Amino acid sequence: MTAPVIGKRAKDLRGFRIAPNDTNYFACLFDPLEDGVSFTLVVEIFEPGGRTPPNTHQAAEECFIVLAGSGKAYADGAEMPIGPGDAFVLRPGVEHIVLNDTNEKLYCLTLMAPNEGFAELIRNGTPVDLAPEDIAVLTGAGRA
Repeated sequence: MTAPVIGKRAKDLRGFRIAPNDTNYFACLFDPLEDGVSFTLVVEIFEPGGRTPPNTHQAAEECFIVLAGSGKAYADGAEMPIGPGDAFVLRPGVEHIVLNDTNEKLYCLTLMAPNEGFAELIRNGTPVDLAPEDIAVLTGAGRA
């Protein structure tokens, strides 16, 4: 029987980089591998100057909500400045990049539904210790 409620605390979250030299990493909240859900929900953390590689998703929609920091999102060549409180959804098949073009970290709550292998990609990556400033943003305490 699956648990009717799955709860986690920010201080207990694990971080991962998909590849060792990536400039963004993920604090995993919920995913099919650990929690048995059909989606992946993470806080994606972009180092200053960090970015995603250009990518698309076959069937999944990807939603970003900016928690802290600022940057730019590019979708099929269109540019959108992003900052705290901004949200956007990327449809299947849309090539996109999220870029932190500032000197501070960018934090996005990122939902991929359905999972489409996202959790596997993240959890097979390189473990990362979350910094005190990451935990501060995750707990709503602001920056450390």
